[in-house]
Amino acid sequence: MEPLDRQVLHTTENGVSWITLNRPEAMNAVTWDQRERIIALLADASEDPDVRAVVLTATGKGFCAGADLKNSPAPERERVTGDVSRTIRRGAQRLIAAVQDCEKPVLAAVNGTAAGIGAHLALACDLVLAAESARFIEVFVRRGLVPDGGGAYLLPRLVGPQRAKELMFFGDALPAADAQRLGLVNRVVPDGELAKTARDWAERLAAGPTRALALTKQLVNASLDSDRATAFAAEAVAQELNMTTHDANEGVDSFVQRRHPQFRGR
Repeated sequence: MEPLDRQVLHTTENGVSWITLNRPEAMNAVTWDQRERIIALLADASEDPDVRAVVLTATGKGFCAGADLKNSPAPERERVTGDVSRTIRRGAQRLIAAVQDCEKPVLAAVNGTAAGIGAHLALACDLVLAAESARFIEVFVRRGLVPDGGGAYLLPRLVGPQRAKELMFFGDALPAADAQRLGLVNRVVPDGELAKTARDWAERLAAGPTRALALTKQLVNASLDSDRATAFAAEAVAQELNMTTHDANEGVDSFVQRRHPQFRGR
């Protein structure tokens, strides 16, 4: 198997951190090492003031075919009760949480099949672009498994419980156009235009008021589990925090002066 820095490609350009799964021969089924690398890169993006947006994408015909069980670390002892839940918490759930907790907007550019945890990795992102050939598959039921990686949390919030159950109960492949119709995807583009569209969207995000976007992301994500009083209180605190940033003051000044704002991400 290739070194880890070849399995997960990473570059930073124009304020955008590009994280690319690169095991096309395995349809980018994600290994334990790849998962840890993605989590670390997302944490780095949060901490780096020069990174202002993140793109998750992949090479080849698959975005991510799920977890690579063939290359998982071998257990050191016989499995006992509690091992599976601990593995899920430390593995798939940490990966999805890393996307949702990243302090920069995360864009998925889904180039092909996104199955199992691969589908959840895409759907956890803040925005989702999909190539026309992309498909989303809740593959777990085909293996007699319960969905992991936050699927039963993410899907009902995106499409409602009935649609979520339909996708999870049958495990049918959902074409990109149908995923857009259901609200799982922001935009579907021809395969050859995916990279350009992702770059355009990501660089637009990177030119925005980064801290305001981070606070907005937190508010929206938390609102799905909050009552009105809690959501309103969080909004007030976010406004207070944001008004201490350069970009908030620049935005107000540029409006008053009738000029285009120059946000610095600070």
